[in-house]
Formats: sequence, C-alpha cells, structure tokens
Amino acid sequence: MEAASGYPLGRALSCALRPASSRCSGSLALGGGCRAVAEVRVLVINTGGTIGMVKEDKGLAPEANKLVKALKKMPMLHDDEYVKEKKNSDFCEFPDDTLVLPLSKQNKRIVYTIHELVPLLDSSNMTAHDWAKIAMELEKYYEQYDGFVILHGTDTMAYTASALSFMCENLGKTIVLTGSQVPIYELRNDGRANLLGALLFAGQFVIPEVCLYFYHKLYRGNRVTKVDAGSFNAFSSPNLPPLANAEVDITINWETVWRANTKKKFKVHTQMNGNVGLLRIFPGINAAAVKAFLQPPMEGIVLETYGTGNAPNNREDLLEELRKATEREVVILNCTQCLRGSVTSDYETGQTLTATGVISGGDMTPEAALAKLSYILSKSHISWEQKKKMLSENLRGEMTVVPTGAKICLADSKFIQVIAKSLNVSCKEELEAIRDALTPSLACAAAKTGDTDALKAIEEMGGNLSCQDYDGRTPLHIASSEGNVQIVDYLLKHGATVHAKDRFGATPLMYAVKFRHEEVIKLLRKSGAHLSSQELKNIGTELCSLAAKDDVYGLYVWYLTGANMEQTGYDGRTPLQIAEIRGHVALLDFFKKKYKEENEQS
Repeated sequence: MEAASGYPLGRALSCALRPASSRCSGSLALGGGCRAVAEVRVLVINTGGTIGMVKEDKGLAPEANKLVKALKKMPMLHDDEYVKEKKNSDFCEFPDDTLVLPLSKQNKRIVYTIHELVPLLDSSNMTAHDWAKIAMELEKYYEQYDGFVILHGTDTMAYTASALSFMCENLGKTIVLTGSQVPIYELRNDGRANLLGALLFAGQFVIPEVCLYFYHKLYRGNRVTKVDAGSFNAFSSPNLPPLANAEVDITINWETVWRANTKKKFKVHTQMNGNVGLLRIFPGINAAAVKAFLQPPMEGIVLETYGTGNAPNNREDLLEELRKATEREVVILNCTQCLRGSVTSDYETGQTLTATGVISGGDMTPEAALAKLSYILSKSHISWEQKKKMLSENLRGEMTVVPTGAKICLADSKFIQVIAKSLNVSCKEELEAIRDALTPSLACAAAKTGDTDALKAIEEMGGNLSCQDYDGRTPLHIASSEGNVQIVDYLLKHGATVHAKDRFGATPLMYAVKFRHEEVIKLLRKSGAHLSSQELKNIGTELCSLAAKDDVYGLYVWYLTGANMEQTGYDGRTPLQIAEIRGHVALLDFFKKKYKEENEQS
C-alpha cells in the first residue's frame, strides 16, 4: 500500500484502516449494540387507477374506501400480529388507514398510511390540476414521512411522473409511482407485487427522484413511456437503464441515480402552463393545420419528428409556419418519434428545422418534453431566451447530456491499479467491484479528516458520496458529527442526501445535534433537513432533562432543528415549566427571547 499513500485515496485508506474508535468519534451508538429495527414511515397517495378498481355495469371503475380493508387481509402487505403487539406493549393506536409490512431483509419495518384523493380517478381523466393536488399533498406531508408512493392508473402514469419530477423542486426523498394492469382484488393480478416493490423502495432507500416502479423495475419517472396495454411489463425506459432491479435481490444502479446538487429546501411548483401541446409530423401534413395548431393561446409545442429529429426541408409552406411561430415567441421543442434515440444535427433536414428556431429535445420522451415545456413556460419571472436555454439543460435527468470534462477512468487510477494488482484483477467489472467495496470506508474516512481531494477523486471515479458504511452511516453523517462545515457544504453541493438514516435510525442532523455543531445544523436545515418521527419520539424527555440541568445551549441547539419546545416529558411538564420550578433565570430568558422571535415572525 505504500505506493498509494501519496494519493488522495491513499491517505483516505490509511485513515479507513485505523480502528473504528479512532476513525470516527462521532459514531456513538444512538441505539443498542445489537442490530436495531428501524421503523420508517411511507405515505401512499391513492389517486385511483386500475389497481383499486372494481367491476361495475359500465366496466371497471375506482371505488373509494375499499383498498385499506382489502390490504389488511393480505399478509404480504400487512403484518397484523405486529400491530397487535405494538398496541399491547406501547398502548399506541394505529389509525384505520395505517398498515405495516412484515420485517424486511434490511431489518426495517415499513409503516404506511393510505391517503385517498377525492374523487378517485381513472388516469384518462387526469389533468394538470390533479398533478397540482398530488404535489401539494407531497409538500404538506413531506416532513412527516420518509418516502412516498403514488397509486395511479397506467394510461397517463408516464405524464404524471414526468410532470411531478419538474414540479418537485430540490427533492431529497423517494417518490414512487405505481399501479397495475389488473385490479388488486382479482385472484391473478400484478397490483400486489407492484405495491410491495414500490413500498420497499420508498421505505428502504433514499433515491431522491420521482420514480416509477413496475414489473420488478424501478425507473426514472421522466424517462418512461407506456409500451404495452396487454402485458404486466407495461413500461419501458428507452434511453436510460432502470435505476434498480428487484429480482431475487434488489440491485440499485447508484451511478445512475439523479441528485439535486443543491442546498435548498424542498418545495413544489404547481402553476403549470396549460398552453402547450404535442404535434406529430407525418408525410403530407397540411401546413394550414400546423398554422391553426400554432395560433394563440398556444405558447409551446413538442414537435414529434422523424428519426434523429428530421422533417421535410422541401416544404417551404410548413417551414414558414414554424418560423413565424418562433418569431412570435412560441417555443418549439423537437423530439423524435422513435422509441429509442436522440435528436441530432446529422441530416440536412434536421438542420433546416434548427434554422427556423426549433430547439433540440435530445433524447427526451414526448411525455417528459411536454411536462418540461409546461413547467418552464410557467415561470413568468424569466425571459424567453432564458426559457429556451433551460429547455436545453438537463434539469431532472430527463435527457442525456455528454459531460464536458472526462471523468477519471478506473483503469487510469494509480490507487485502484495498486489494489487491482495485489488482487490480480483487471477487467472493468472487477475494478468497479473494488471501487464499490472501498468507497464507503474511504469516503467516510475522508469526511472525518476533511480531505476534500479524496472525496473529489472518489466522485470522479464514479463513487457514490451518499454510500453507507457497515453501520449505515454516510459521509454526511460523519462530517456532521465532526462539525466539519466545509465538508458538509461540499457533500451537499455534490448530491449527498440529508435524509439518510444509519442503522439506529439517526440522520446527519441528529449527529450534528448530539455533538452540538451549530453551524452544521444551520446548513443542514437550510438544505431541508429535519428530524424524523423516530428521532422525535422521546424529545420531550430530552428537552426537560436539559432544562433541569440549566443547559441553555443544549436547548438552543434543539431549537435550531425546529423541535417543538412545548413537548412534555414523562411527568407531563414542559421545559419552560421545569425552568420555572428550578428557578433557572438564564433558561427563562432564553424562552422569553424565543417566544418573542416567534411572535415577530408570525
């Protein structure tokens, strides 16, 4: 290993190989010594669709208030014995719309709640108004749940998935759309497996995207299209491999996962522009029909062209209508009619379209292109030129963009060469296996020592900076426990998630609170971090204990996390009441100042 010690990864490795106690003082157990069972909460938003439909005189139609009762009778989707145990031991009440999955291989217990929208819809009736309703529900419950599943009809699921991917800005949690081709109530159906798979992904992994799960595959939501009306394998992602496969084992392609790379909080954008449409070019298309289609109030269209973005260049009447439209600031986005492939400038017929002001849509699906157009045109505060520029940018992983700077090849890494040589491996797959095996320890060690160069090297080789070590901690957990603001900032800018939990259910924010790193807490909160329901379980007792000790700064640190200071301890008293009884003047002043600030803000 000496040959590698001079390189950034070599320095990280030397730290990673030290005993765990010296490697991360911030890894104090937040639970017991045995492997803890983490309880995660998932919200299921039921919008309707085939999965919950029943046969009526006029055909299949959604029925309200039926799904929960049916799921409670399915052992694979509800562990009734666990609920009974919890009620007996904790004297807790599970609402009627709450269900629990059996314990997973990852030692997680997924508790999920079904929330039905009114009315339930066949997805053929879905509109942009309904997308906004879904988005607002996500925003409303965002901090109360660890992940989200949206039950939806298959016919327009690709449109909704694409739209939500743009509407959900600065997303840091997993959102999974799913449904079925056959109602879940029928003997032979695909609904049970699709719902179970969606729940497992939403509850067990932090994949900060709007995804679509169907027939054992997790796709990026804005990359899919429905390709088969008569098969359980109904969806395809033509230009991007699945994010994950759920076969015997769940395999996640972490290199493909899209990350927001932002330090902003989650919010939803619901004011989509409805003056957009799809126009498909076909041989002999009438110029008058195109002219009529492009008239006000139309503000943007997705033009579906042949092959690599081609249209007839010997039709001056047609080209003139397109040119006139772009001159009056109608945005025209060029997408291919082909299932696979991308718009390029290889052919003269394609270059002719570009000359008229038509913008390349790359390899976007028509569904994603339409949603992106509606999203960008709704932003009234930016200019038409800025809108055109945004259409060419990769906003949510919806299109493939060739990187300008080449990443370091694994075979070119001297550090990996040393490891590979000692293990006598050379093929690409084995090199990647070495990288993936070393990345968690190396990245966490680099986060502890503040080695930004090592983190850069790991990322350039395709390493995942949100990887988890043997205790489920990510580099962000380590940097937060060490109070290293610069490393926390770097990780957040490079897609690290603030919502990751270790095996004790602790988030990076909890580590920052435990070790009282005020600046880290502020940075994490600015990026949308919040304490989970599991972390908030016994917060009242903790706050009262700090009040009894007259620990003003300890309470202030909790206050920074957004914790409710009115929580009661085991004896029913609040921290303020404890401070009054003990006569802690400084603590009482703190509460007075806090209440004054809250009143001024309100």
